Amino acid sequence: MPLGNILVADDDSAIRTVLNQALSRAGYTVRLTSNAATLWRWVSDGEGDLVITDVVMPDENAFDLLPRIKRARPDLPVVVMSAQNTFMTAIRASERGAYEYLPKPFDLKELIAVVGRALSEPRGRRLDARADEPVENMPLVGRSPAMQDIYRVLARLMQTDLTVMIAGES
Repeated sequence: MPLGNILVADDDSAIRTVLNQALSRAGYTVRLTSNAATLWRWVSDGEGDLVITDVVMPDENAFDLLPRIKRARPDLPVVVMSAQNTFMTAIRASERGAYEYLPKPFDLKELIAVVGRALSEPRGRRLDARADEPVENMPLVGRSPAMQDIYRVLARLMQTDLTVMIAGES
């Protein structure tokens, strides 16, 4: 018996193939598509227990699709992946309701762990997850030039294994 049904959307056929193999080996049933329109049709038809989607697809950006998915199926976890590995991409994914953001390239073991975690959470817990989340884990906000400078520095630091502390006036 499969552990869950995973919907994968990525315009790169190599990524789809690798994800299909890894998730199938881990015991999941996988459906693959190269576009957001098919993914949306599946989601709106009630298919899938979890979505894995790339940000950039030929017909629609995942950041535009995510709010629709969350309105239609608020308890459906969505894992967003992107080669545009910036701090702001991670923030946008979180703000739009992504369960997790994975920068490409990512470790397949990490992806399998994220999928397992997402599917093992009780459905009601998924709906209230952000309400219970400590303030420290919430996305940063701020559009001032000073905050934009901080975001740029953090985007460069994301590639390293450093601890960062930001201090200043509130």
